[in-house]
Amino acid sequence: MPDQNMLMQTKIVLIVSALALGAILPTQAAINSKLARAIGSPVYAAFISFAVGTVALFLYLIITKQFNVQALQPKQHPWWIWIGGLLGTFFVAGIVILMPRLGVVLTFSLVIAGQMIASILFDQFGWLSVAIREISLGKIAGVILLIAGVVMVRRF
Repeated sequence: MPDQNMLMQTKIVLIVSALALGAILPTQAAINSKLARAIGSPVYAAFISFAVGTVALFLYLIITKQFNVQALQPKQHPWWIWIGGLLGTFFVAGIVILMPRLGVVLTFSLVIAGQMIASILFDQFGWLSVAIREISLGKIAGVILLIAGVVMVRRF
């Protein structure tokens, strides 16, 4: 059984990792926005971003010997498990369009508020087969504070 110190260290690593991943989003948005200005199209910039990411992931799968053609065959799974990349394209293209118009802070404040609202609903109702975690007053207060933060970012 792992000791409490080890569990705490693991949790700290996970939290720092999540923060680092959060920092990647505005960095990616700034890069893709610059690319969109350079080539004249936010959608084409998003396409290039995904193409580069696809090649990188494909190479990773090959190098680590994880590529498996059988994994690509639909089995007895819901149809919607295959559309995550489609949602990602809307996200990346939308960020490339919004960021130059709204600025980095307001764009990502709104994105985070939207993520939190959707996350609470997913937890509460178990949408798309996620584990149900009931809404609490603390979670609602947190989302309200995030929305208040978005209002403050917009006004100041």
